[in-house]
Amino acid sequence: LVPGKDGEHEYVYVSSYSPSERFPNCQPPHDKISIIEVPLADPAAAAVVNEPELFPDGGHRRTTGCHDITVYPERDIAAAACLGDGLLLDTSDPAEPRVVDRVQDPNFAFWHSATFTNDARNVVFTDELGGGSAATCTEEIGPERGADAVYSLDLGGASPELGFRSYYKLPRHQTETENCVAHNGSLIPVPGQDFFVQSWYQGGVSVIDLTDPDRPVEIGHFDRGPWKPDTLSTAGSWSAYYYRGHVYSSDIQRGLDVLKLTDPRLSEAENVRMDEFNPQSQPSFPSPR
Repeated sequence: LVPGKDGEHEYVYVSSYSPSERFPNCQPPHDKISIIEVPLADPAAAAVVNEPELFPDGGHRRTTGCHDITVYPERDIAAAACLGDGLLLDTSDPAEPRVVDRVQDPNFAFWHSATFTNDARNVVFTDELGGGSAATCTEEIGPERGADAVYSLDLGGASPELGFRSYYKLPRHQTETENCVAHNGSLIPVPGQDFFVQSWYQGGVSVIDLTDPDRPVEIGHFDRGPWKPDTLSTAGSWSAYYYRGHVYSSDIQRGLDVLKLTDPRLSEAENVRMDEFNPQSQPSFPSPR
């Protein structure tokens, strides 16, 4: 969701991937997104106003559209995770986003989602190796696949650029019967710091300090253990989002887990109030006074 500049329209970026000749409206090649303009006075009149081609050269051989797009409206930027590519977009004209940088990584199998730090100096991309159903948090897979990749944003030049800084992977090996890989999360709004809470399927929930983008470290975690100890099956935390001192984690098999965070480093976040919270239309929170 991207707010319009005139206060009269909102824009919705729709990502899709894996086209097929069998599909009437998603034929290959498919390297675009759809942009819907919603007039606030008449939402029923919403319509597609643009279908920008993000990969005119075809992109990575695995790229067939985008999986997730996170916009940061206050900064007029967006990060798009597009299977084989990571993109940085200029959204100053919400109906006409422009690709300003593109990155690839041989360790990434499936660029899945992205989150900016509050100051927009860094962005965390996730790699959903195995599509969420594989046991990738093992010693054999290692610390650089199925992980987060932290990129710094250089906004000082004529064109913004993404620069790789580090990987973060769940620091505990999981069993061969636990599907586990980097998945959905959100910032914890501590002014002046970069804390991130993230789901890892049966790897549970990880709370990460990203303040040093070269050395992200875990400062807390929650793990229920394997859903079926003897059989690999899909389970665990699909998403983990922070609000007012708690993390709300949607466990695929067991339901909703509400986790209380008591680390004193995170206490300031309990005082942050937002009119609304949408992790993919990322709100900013106040800077320290």
